[in-house]
Amino acid sequence: MDRRSWSVRLPPAGTRRPCSRILAPWLSTIVHENGLASAVNSRLRYSTEMHSAHDLLTRWPALDVAAKRARLQPTLQLSPGPLTDVLNSHADAAQRAAAGLWRRDPWVWSDEAAVQEKIANRLGWMTSPHLMAEHIDRLLAFASRVRDDGFTDVVLLGMGGSSLAPEVLRAVLGAAPGWPRLHMLDSTDPAAIQSVATVPERTLYLLSSKSGTTIEPNSLAAHFRRFLESRWANHFVAITDEGTALAQRARAERFRDVFVNPSDIGGRYSALSYFGLVPAALMGLNVPALIGWALAMLAAAEPGFGTAAANPAVGLGLAIGAAARAGRDKLTLVMPPALEPFGLWVEQLIAESTGKDGTGVVPIAGEPLGEPSVYGSDRLFVRLRLHGSYAEEMRDTDVRDLKLARAPFVEIDLPEPSALGAEFVRWEIATAIAGALLEINPFDEPNVQQAKDATKLLLDRYKSHGSLPSVTPDRTLPGNVALTLTSAAREELHGLGADAILTTLREGDYFGLLAYVGPDPELADQLDAFRHAVRDRTRAATMFGYGPRYLHSTGQLHKGGPNTGVFVLVTATPRVDIPIPGERFSFGTLELAQGRGDFASLDTARRRALHVHLPSPDRMLVRQVADALLARLPRP
Repeated sequence: MDRRSWSVRLPPAGTRRPCSRILAPWLSTIVHENGLASAVNSRLRYSTEMHSAHDLLTRWPALDVAAKRARLQPTLQLSPGPLTDVLNSHADAAQRAAAGLWRRDPWVWSDEAAVQEKIANRLGWMTSPHLMAEHIDRLLAFASRVRDDGFTDVVLLGMGGSSLAPEVLRAVLGAAPGWPRLHMLDSTDPAAIQSVATVPERTLYLLSSKSGTTIEPNSLAAHFRRFLESRWANHFVAITDEGTALAQRARAERFRDVFVNPSDIGGRYSALSYFGLVPAALMGLNVPALIGWALAMLAAAEPGFGTAAANPAVGLGLAIGAAARAGRDKLTLVMPPALEPFGLWVEQLIAESTGKDGTGVVPIAGEPLGEPSVYGSDRLFVRLRLHGSYAEEMRDTDVRDLKLARAPFVEIDLPEPSALGAEFVRWEIATAIAGALLEINPFDEPNVQQAKDATKLLLDRYKSHGSLPSVTPDRTLPGNVALTLTSAAREELHGLGADAILTTLREGDYFGLLAYVGPDPELADQLDAFRHAVRDRTRAATMFGYGPRYLHSTGQLHKGGPNTGVFVLVTATPRVDIPIPGERFSFGTLELAQGRGDFASLDTARRRALHVHLPSPDRMLVRQVADALLARLPRP
């Protein structure tokens, strides 16, 4: 295809699949009798048609959608700087993509019939707020029962899309007074598991998995179940898709409740489904307000009312997609401290949706704002603002300096914290639009399975031999710190040594620091300092991710996106290990196998990467490694 004449793929009139033929699955409902969950045969069919803005403004008067929509319409400001002409040249394509999205038309992203069929079954997120608006009473009644039964803590066992949205709501909004505290557990690190110190008799466990087969939450559930003996089922709630083994098991074993999510909602698009709203309700959050804001954004973003750039969601997608096509593919998120957890959710959404087929947008979350001199010409900045804080006023000066240096900016105003419901929708729509502009399918994740398969091979070896395969490192630092390169990195270094990995960073590359360690603040500070030093010394955009969390987030981008990443993957032998009930391997072995499995996948994908294995998760060892790697870079 000639990129100069590129436009969104839409079929000729009369050949498009009508939206009414894209059927959504049935949603099973669960009711309680005498406090026990039982499946019933009644099923609810929900509409697959998009409601018009008028319908959204009038159908749920108690949610105050009209007033919220009015507050959302002026919340997006574009300062494109050098990208002005690029945005203008892609505006019509973005508008056509938005119109197709509202028709739920898979032609927007692919002209292949098989791909279209898959896309058609991944667009349920567009009507999920409508569905949840009809289930507010059930959510609130369930949460009230849990609180009234004396539960003081909720532990969510989930990965990726099952955990990141609840983590945002917990960190930004927090539990309401008198409601259970929410704890997130999306790690296999023994120290992270031990850090969840709750009283089992007063703890509810959310086993949250779209597929129902995810190894991390299932292993964690087996671990916590043993503390409750015969009473365990009344302490467990499942959130999953219809027809999964987890849904069947939860009913057979009489979990306290089962929430069955529509299967046409992908994990990273599930914030405003049961995966995000069940935890929100359990914290006593204002669920009607979250849903109201989501519906308001759908109403505000409906195409056909003004230009693409003026649309509060489509305009963001236009900026992201057009900037990436112009070489500014490092989407740098500038968040106030109170909203930094939201950046992790955006990171997964963007990376897993766009990072495939050798292209993609690289989301940069958690980088402190720097001087213009530390940035390359590959950045697009997106800033979320909460007005009225001193920190935001101080940041205005830094942003002004970057704009004067011709850095392109998108600025988003958050009307109030509960407007996160609108932000989830804004970014989901924007990601779909950016995917269309980049000519990729934003609803699949073709490379995620690679690391899972590599991990399984290692675990199978452990179960048959009692140990993981041995590795011969390229170099060993003092303290028995092993450094091992991928074949692509070894070839590029031409014998310079494993500690020279950072010298392979070129203009337009990014650095990924991937750490399989527990929640140690001092260790985290050392890792952050290393990451930021790489940015300041090389001008490369930098990412950080805890393993195995990032495997369900940015891992798709690392293997399937552009080959512009240089990675340092850190594992450590845990100080204390924990067995997994029913398995011949421990959590420590599982964590190490996941790290080594992902490193093997990076090797297969011909990525430049270094595996650092520490004999213990010690901050001084991390500092030693950072100093050794940074010493090979030219002095600034």
